[in-house]
Amino acid sequence: MRRGALWGAVVWTLGVLALLLALPQLAGDRLPDPVATHWTGRAPDGSMSLTAASLFPAAVWLLTALGTGAALRFRPGRGRGAHGTALAATGVLLTGAQASIVHANLDRARWQDAAPMGIEVVLIIVAAGAAGVLTWLATRPAATAPAEPGTPVLDLPAGQRLVWLSSAANPWMQVAAALFGLLSVAALLTRIGGLDRPDWPGIVLFGLSPVALLLCSSVRVRVSPQGLHVGFGPFGWPARHLAPGELVSARVEQLTARQAGGWGYRAYRGGSTVFLRRGECLVVRTRRGTDFAVSVDDAERGAALLNALIARADAPTR
Repeated sequence: MRRGALWGAVVWTLGVLALLLALPQLAGDRLPDPVATHWTGRAPDGSMSLTAASLFPAAVWLLTALGTGAALRFRPGRGRGAHGTALAATGVLLTGAQASIVHANLDRARWQDAAPMGIEVVLIIVAAGAAGVLTWLATRPAATAPAEPGTPVLDLPAGQRLVWLSSAANPWMQVAAALFGLLSVAALLTRIGGLDRPDWPGIVLFGLSPVALLLCSSVRVRVSPQGLHVGFGPFGWPARHLAPGELVSARVEQLTARQAGGWGYRAYRGGSTVFLRRGECLVVRTRRGTDFAVSVDDAERGAALLNALIARADAPTR
């Protein structure tokens, strides 16, 4: 999961850098030189050359990314969520500001004639804050509370409560989600900046692909007295829950992508699979006769505890 997050951060850093450099240049023939880059109230009162308007925010972004990387290098494992939050919020803030500057200067003869800034500033700040909050929520470390080691069925004494937690991720799917997300942001910014005619249905549909990839790229699995709970994506939502009374048994299987029917979430007549990497999967048989399998680390312990919970649910009450 860490490898996926690392590559996702690299893709995000390079993508934001490319957007900051490219946006003013793509509209260069429709912009004055210099361009307005600062407003007091709603009136422009500062400018930069077109080249400087591309390089200055790119330099700020590179310093931010390098500073974040250095902090993680010298303090590994500490504040990972905070650094990711800073990267997400700063990237959205800078690219939003760059798109707004391009839009304000578009088709103006002089930088002094640039359109006033108003609600754009508020929307950019809100978007940057939302990106930071979502990243912080997605990168919070998960709690760990593994069940006791045992055979496929644990000897679970009456009244004892055990919880097993595990997770799995596909780093390549996470990188693909980040890449498609950046392409969606680039398409959105070119429309906002007035560089292309808006095709909002297309943008929305294109923007759904990274969301779908992200949701299918990782899982968080919990086995507790309430049953099996599988949360999808970095936020653990949406989720699927199966109570012990809905299950017949749990087992471990070694699966390949071919056996699972492909990567990600796969549905078929006999059940469904969440396949993220080859190897051991936790597989449960439901009372409806279907199987549900999920790639997850330490699946044997999860199956052992789940079988004990199923046996307890099936035991006659006195």
